[in-house]
Amino acid sequence: MDLRKDLFKEICSERRGIDTRVLKQTVTLAVEIAREGREGRKIGTLFVVGDSEAVLKASRPLILDPLHGHPDEAKHINDSNVRETLKELAQLDGAFLVSDGGVVLSAARYIDTVSDNLDVPLGLGSRHMAAASVSYRTNAVAVAVSESSMVRVFDDGELVSEIMPELWMLGRYSSYLEGLPSTVRQAEDVTVVSRTE
Repeated sequence: MDLRKDLFKEICSERRGIDTRVLKQTVTLAVEIAREGREGRKIGTLFVVGDSEAVLKASRPLILDPLHGHPDEAKHINDSNVRETLKELAQLDGAFLVSDGGVVLSAARYIDTVSDNLDVPLGLGSRHMAAASVSYRTNAVAVAVSESSMVRVFDDGELVSEIMPELWMLGRYSSYLEGLPSTVRQAEDVTVVSRTE
């Protein structure tokens, strides 16, 4: 796991002022969800990290929020019990909102998506469009888990990293960052393709 944390360090930059530890924990959880799925099936979800007030304004609950009313100290993303709860809740539609302090503030949120000025690669769906949109309109970073088991990180409206949680996937999928300046790194069973600036 230490090798993976080093890999995630490069995609969890301090460029946005987001606590890198919180972003690493979120990316690690996203990779676990992509790898494990739930109850024998692959699932997709979205985590939006940082700039909580602006993200709350740019979103609304899809259903009654299952995290509402629970104290912040019981909703920290590094707590193993919370992580298991989030894996269950990831089966619901909508996004998770994670504060800069690592508190999962809300679940099952609909992100109001504006596609103007966005260049989301063809083939990526509404979850990825929402990730690009919220990261463009706020100072948040979005981490999308695809049902194809890929994890994609969006910053400032752009796809900045793709994470393949299994080595066997490397030969089966082509990167949406292909043709752009990027680096490919591997550690253990994870491959990270990151856009270079």
